[in-house]
Amino acid sequence: MAHASDCHVSPHRSSHRPIFRAVAMGLACLGVSIGAAFAADDEEDAPAKPAVPNLYLDLRTTYASIPAGTLGLGFGTTSLSTALEALAVRRGATLPNGLPAAKSIAVDLPLTVDVNDRVSLYGGVSGSTTDIGGGWSMFDVTSWNIGVQADLYSQDGGAIPTITLQSTLTQSVPNDQGMTNSFNNILEFDYALDEDETRGWLAGMQHTYTTIASPFASIGTNTILYAGGYYQWPSNWKFTGRLGMQSFGGARLAGRTLAESFTQPILRLDLDRMDDNDNRLFGITAQIAWMPKPSYQLTLRTPLYAVRN
Repeated sequence: MAHASDCHVSPHRSSHRPIFRAVAMGLACLGVSIGAAFAADDEEDAPAKPAVPNLYLDLRTTYASIPAGTLGLGFGTTSLSTALEALAVRRGATLPNGLPAAKSIAVDLPLTVDVNDRVSLYGGVSGSTTDIGGGWSMFDVTSWNIGVQADLYSQDGGAIPTITLQSTLTQSVPNDQGMTNSFNNILEFDYALDEDETRGWLAGMQHTYTTIASPFASIGTNTILYAGGYYQWPSNWKFTGRLGMQSFGGARLAGRTLAESFTQPILRLDLDRMDDNDNRLFGITAQIAWMPKPSYQLTLRTPLYAVRN
C-alpha cells in the first residue's frame, strides 16, 4: 500500500513549474489512495477460511425388519450387520430350525471430523436391541467402527465425475468366540449436471468382507453394484435414489447353513435437509433389499454439531 508521504511535490522544485504537473501529481496520489482503499475492501470482503473443521456426532437411528434365514445386509450397514452376524452365530447353535425372522433397532454414534471439503474421518460405537420373537433384548453396545471418506478426484465442471472412496472397519462387541470383523468399501462416481452440483447421476460398488472368530463358522462376501441420481431444490431439500443388485455368499455354522447365498435387487431412497454450505441437518433413508424375501430398513440421521462451518 502506498503511504500519503510518498505522494508530494518536492519543496526544492521551482514555483514556476507548469500547473498541469501539479494536477497530474495530485491525480496520481488520488488514484493510489483509491486503489489502496479498494484493495483494503477486497481483503475485508474475502471469505475467511474456517479456523477449525466441522466436528459432529453423525447420529443415526435404524430400524430393520429381517426375514428368516438371513442377516442384516444392504447399503452401508456394517455396524448393524456385524452385530447381527455375531448374534446369529451365537443363537444359531441353539436354534435347530435356523435363523428366525428378526427386528432390530440400532443407534450409531460416529464422531466425525470433516478435515476439508474432500476428506472426512470418523469413529465411534454402535448399540442395538433385537427381537427374534421372544421380546426385545436389552439395548447394549454391540460394535465399534473407524473409517475415512475421501474424494479421490473432483469433477469441478469437467467431464470426469467425482470419485469418492469410503472405507469402514467394524468389530462386534464383546471380543469373544463368534466375534466378527467387517471391512466395508464403497467406491462411488458422481457426475454433476450443473455447476452448483444440485443434480446429477451416480454409479458405484459396495464390497463387504467379514471374518468370524470361530473355526466352525464362515460368512461370504457381500457385493452391491448400483446406479442412481440426485436432485437438490433451492430450498436445500435433496433427494437421492439408488437401485442395484446385491450378491451375498451365504453364512454357515458347523456345516449347517445359517443364511442362503443370493443375488437380488436392492433399492435405497434418501431425503436430506442441507444448509447453504451442504452440511446435512437432517436425513431419512428407506431401503428395501430382497434376500430373496424383502427386508425393510428405515434410518434417521440427526447430526449433532459441535462445530459447523
